[in-house]
Amino acid sequence: MENSTYKIIDRNWRCRRGEIDIIAYEGKTLCFIEVKYRRTNDFGSPAEAVDLRKQKQLIFLARIYLSIKNPEFESIRFDVVEVTPSEIRLIRDAFRQD
Repeated sequence: MENSTYKIIDRNWRCRRGEIDIIAYEGKTLCFIEVKYRRTNDFGSPAEAVDLRKQKQLIFLARIYLSIKNPEFESIRFDVVEVTPSEIRLIRDAFRQD
């Protein structure tokens, strides 16, 4: 992410209901970013750990964040960063809040 165009505004943002790993702007898009680490893929890739339940939780937390912080943005996006011992992979627009 260091070479990306993200402008990080919050890390490990917490409320009573959970935590969002990274909140950042990419242009005028507000990005909620989940970081997942796996040493091996024995139980699936890191991104596979962001299942439907986790996605719903992140969407819920993003709504809380938006209501508390009231940031300016044109759109929002949910990204996932997969971390393994051999690579870091960014998945932009990993899921939507439909």
